[in-house]
Amino acid sequence: MAKMTMVQALNLALRQEMAKDDGVVLLGEDVGPDGGVFRVSDGLIDEYGEERVIDTPLAESAIVGMAIGMAVYGLKPVCEMQFSGFAYQAFHQLENHAARLRWRSQGRLTVPMVMRAPYGGGVRALEHHSESREAYWAHTPGLKMVIPSGPRNARALLLSAIRDPDPVIFYESKALYRAFREEVPEEEETMPIGTSQMVREGNDLTLIAYGAMLQPTLEAAAELAKDGIQAAVIDLLTIAPLDDSLMIESIRQTGRAVVVHEAPRSFGPGAEIITRLMESAFYYLEAPIQRVTGYDLIIPYFSREKLYMPDVKRILEAARATQIQ
Repeated sequence: MAKMTMVQALNLALRQEMAKDDGVVLLGEDVGPDGGVFRVSDGLIDEYGEERVIDTPLAESAIVGMAIGMAVYGLKPVCEMQFSGFAYQAFHQLENHAARLRWRSQGRLTVPMVMRAPYGGGVRALEHHSESREAYWAHTPGLKMVIPSGPRNARALLLSAIRDPDPVIFYESKALYRAFREEVPEEEETMPIGTSQMVREGNDLTLIAYGAMLQPTLEAAAELAKDGIQAAVIDLLTIAPLDDSLMIESIRQTGRAVVVHEAPRSFGPGAEIITRLMESAFYYLEAPIQRVTGYDLIIPYFSREKLYMPDVKRILEAARATQIQ
């Protein structure tokens, strides 16, 4: 198998699905000849032409609105927000229409569209370029919220998202786009939306993360192993619908947990995750569940960004705090 970056794996998913299904179309700012701001759609306009790879004006509401109309009339649009912080201009289209049309039409209409958006910090970008606001979308009934953690599962999940009959918000960490390579099979590979993965086994502690936070969480687990603490690591992959079965099962074995995400702490995904663990595994807990998150402020610029981001040191501190209760 070829080793690919996340950018290359996402490009492969789009290229193969467009070849397989004439209904798949791409639209967004600079997705055509420029190949997208991060080059995820590089070369696709040369293969599939301007009718299927559509450069749009700088108008996020119009991009999503067009995608909704295309989806209702039988196409499978994949629209790109250049950065997730620009998607707020399209929030009313997603909440008022994309998320509700199946319900509003009593099942007669579906909206099989994907909104791709680079999210998160780690690249020292400008304002509106580094947010981690997945809670907005996960809190919206009717939307699915997917966040891959590496090249292989990004490719597989994007295929599943394109084929899903309902609207999917697909967050891609900018920090992971070219951070590392993984083997990605040339043949088709999909993953079910709404299923998490155990990526490291352990009986002493459960670490729960997703997206860009999986890598520092795995590094922390390796450090803990040097001290004899074997930590299980769960990659959520999908925030909505949230698969809580694997984490509940793990907590019943370990009795201790740490949840890691770069979104702000208050009302973040960690709060929902911890609530579910308390509801279903409270009597198995040996210590309070810890959270390692971003802070309740706008992510700072440039060199200060590093202080905001959860890192291995903070994860280790939280993990060790669960061991001394």
